[in-house]
Amino acid sequence: MKQRFSITALCCAGMIVLSLAVTGHAQTPPSPATAAPTNQAEPVRAGNQTPPCGSAVSGKNMAAASRCFELRTYTLRPGGAGNIDLLHARFREVSSRLFVKHGMTIIGFWQPVAMPDTLVYMLAYKDGATRDAQWAAFNADPEWVETRARMEVTLNVTRVFMNAADYSPIK
Repeated sequence: MKQRFSITALCCAGMIVLSLAVTGHAQTPPSPATAAPTNQAEPVRAGNQTPPCGSAVSGKNMAAASRCFELRTYTLRPGGAGNIDLLHARFREVSSRLFVKHGMTIIGFWQPVAMPDTLVYMLAYKDGATRDAQWAAFNADPEWVETRARMEVTLNVTRVFMNAADYSPIK
């Protein structure tokens, strides 16, 4: 029962954050490169570092032992390369396995019912620095480089970084 509650709570939280992303209230990196079409997760570079998150961040209502959670929303660009089925196949066949290989914790993947050209997923990391190192390793992985070229999908990417609330069952 506790696990079912945790999953339900996480899904509800994810949908709230998704609604913020859709209405334009989500955190997005200020980098102009993020606004450009991309067929991959954006690379880690100066000016595009992860904001502080995880146990290094303390504050009112935040769990002291929180991991750094990242909610990512991928929306297909109209007229761009690929389609939603190709994007799902890329995650199903390669990306998910490479996330685990590079130490990322997969929380879940969602297909928004009213947004057929969108994929939402959440990952967790020890902290922001760990997140940046894991994404750098992922982006440099030869299998990912080959997959990205072979299964090209042009996307708009929105990222939201979060810490768990002090009462959250998932930290």
